[in-house]
Amino acid sequence: MRRPDSPGNGSAARRRRRWRRAVAPILTGAMAAAMLTACGGAGGASDVTADNFTTKLTDEPITLRFIWFEWPPAHALEKLANEHYKKVRPNVTVEVNTVPIAQWHDAIFTQFAARKTNFDVPILDSQYIGEAVTNGNILELTDFVGKHVDRSAYNPAFLGAYGQYPQAKTGEADPGAKMYGLPLMGDTWAMVWRKDLIKEAPADWDDMIAKAAACQRDHPGMSGLAFQQANATDGAATPYAAVSGAYGGRLWDAAGKKVDGVINDAAGHEAMRILVEQMKPLTAKGSGNWFIDEVNAAVNQGKTCYAFQWIGAMPGLLDPKQSTLGKSREEIAGKLGFAALPKGKKSDAIPLGGMGMHVSKYADSPAQAEALNFMKWFQSADVQRVWAGLGGIPGRTDVVNSPEFLQIAPYNKAFTESLPRLRDFWNLPEYAKLMNILTINVNAALNGTLAPDAALNKIAREQQAVLDQSR
Repeated sequence: MRRPDSPGNGSAARRRRRWRRAVAPILTGAMAAAMLTACGGAGGASDVTADNFTTKLTDEPITLRFIWFEWPPAHALEKLANEHYKKVRPNVTVEVNTVPIAQWHDAIFTQFAARKTNFDVPILDSQYIGEAVTNGNILELTDFVGKHVDRSAYNPAFLGAYGQYPQAKTGEADPGAKMYGLPLMGDTWAMVWRKDLIKEAPADWDDMIAKAAACQRDHPGMSGLAFQQANATDGAATPYAAVSGAYGGRLWDAAGKKVDGVINDAAGHEAMRILVEQMKPLTAKGSGNWFIDEVNAAVNQGKTCYAFQWIGAMPGLLDPKQSTLGKSREEIAGKLGFAALPKGKKSDAIPLGGMGMHVSKYADSPAQAEALNFMKWFQSADVQRVWAGLGGIPGRTDVVNSPEFLQIAPYNKAFTESLPRLRDFWNLPEYAKLMNILTINVNAALNGTLAPDAALNKIAREQQAVLDQSR
């Protein structure tokens, strides 16, 4: 049975500090097993179904535990749940435990490997699903979705990316595919720029680079560009994917499971050279391992002309407590422009971000039932509107396309305009290996330890070897 909740657990901040200490370094072997036995559930054979989950709900106090990485939407989710879900289920407390983004995947999958988890609802990146399904770590939700969720209310790409495996085509929904999750947070990379210094949004990617160079030249102390380059998760991989999407490049041929000769074709090499030789010189010195927080800091401190950032992290750009650009949200917004990434002359694909909610197969029955009840509640239009107001990005089309959503924040329009252009990475069990190869080598090219062409060819060879081994 679930460990009884005790009073006086301390603040959310203290919980997160304890969680981060627990997973850094990532636990392995006996240490992981000892922690999981002390802190969490164990199991694997669920008796919770789409038909009976409401009968499995407990009236006793229960804590529903999520795991995500540390960023503003995680705090917003906990706030949403404990202010609004508690009105429906007063006995439930929701904890959204967070880890540094670089540890996000391993913090979840180390516990999956031990077949015991101290979380009930893992928030998985869109590309983690294949690994979790193949290893049998999360509940199948096909019947639950069919009986309790209106699939037609969602952008098909979100259902595909955040809930299905396998997919007929990465990032697109297959009506016949099995469901293992539901959309929590849509996201994509978008552009921020100093509209008080640069009056018009760039016409295309080349124009953006030219305007960034001019702004850097005309404003000493400012960089032309700021974007993530870190050697962690999708840090350095995302800017390459974005530039590749603008210049006609492809990450792989999904049908043939082919990378070598695809990612490193002429368009791919052009994209890598543009990223390393034209864009990198416009970034700040010492930015070679920047990630989300550092990009936001550069914007908030008035140190960059353009930035690329995940929309989910953009609320911090309008916070007067964090920004030096104004004393109010309105004053800051008067200096910042937000738009979808510029289109390229050859193509206009942009990276799909975002995550889904899933149910740990190793949570106990009351927790699994509560997780399903929460997911059903969360998918309603009314709750999705509240989620949007807290800075979340809903999956429901009716909410995202509403005038109210566009009025919540100036960057929300950039999200809606990006939707037709989204392109995902690989939704495969080998995702983590493929992403690691891409990020390590793009980071090396950005930091000058590998030439652009050599880095891309190395990526192609190593990723192809991974896919060949999986055949």
